[in-house]
Amino acid sequence: MKKSEKIINFRPSREQAMEAVKTLLAYTGDDPSREGLVDTPKRVIKAYDEFFAGYKEDPVEVLSRTFEQVEGYDEMVIVKGIRVESHCEHHMVPIIGVAHVGYIPNKKVVGISKLARMVDLFGKRLQTQETMTAQIADTIEKVLNPKGVAVVIDAAHMCMTTRGIHKTETSTVTSRMLGTFRKNANTRSEFMNLISSDN
Repeated sequence: MKKSEKIINFRPSREQAMEAVKTLLAYTGDDPSREGLVDTPKRVIKAYDEFFAGYKEDPVEVLSRTFEQVEGYDEMVIVKGIRVESHCEHHMVPIIGVAHVGYIPNKKVVGISKLARMVDLFGKRLQTQETMTAQIADTIEKVLNPKGVAVVIDAAHMCMTTRGIHKTETSTVTSRMLGTFRKNANTRSEFMNLISSDN
């Protein structure tokens, strides 16, 4: 059974979730019944529905509509600078950054917006950056069967910048190279140069 399926099977009701928020508010030392906090549980649950909407989507289905009339195009397709908004599964605080996603088609392509959707879909789950990077690349490889896939994510983790060691200027970079991006150093280098370029 997949992790997402377990969460769906044992998902508490909206009322139970709001009660849990009240408990956390009380844990901070504040009064959940005071005027400014009365509607906070409702707002938090509404925000969580948005933050973690990725559990409700099927990544395979998102990538399933492809196009085969591409006039023999077989060079890189790259969408760079995709905003990443996720949450650390260890502290449930934001991970904010950018993702660069590329692939080399093998007779079929997918709408470029779908590559950004992959980042959103996996980002809107409790994550580690390493897992998210691998999930995005592996799903593209599985569904499109391209000649290669490359994913690079550069993000700041609020669990490091707002608590703990408070290293506010740090970011974490992760990458996943598959197919020709892994096997061919020139292809990998071309991808890295293109995502680093401002042009």
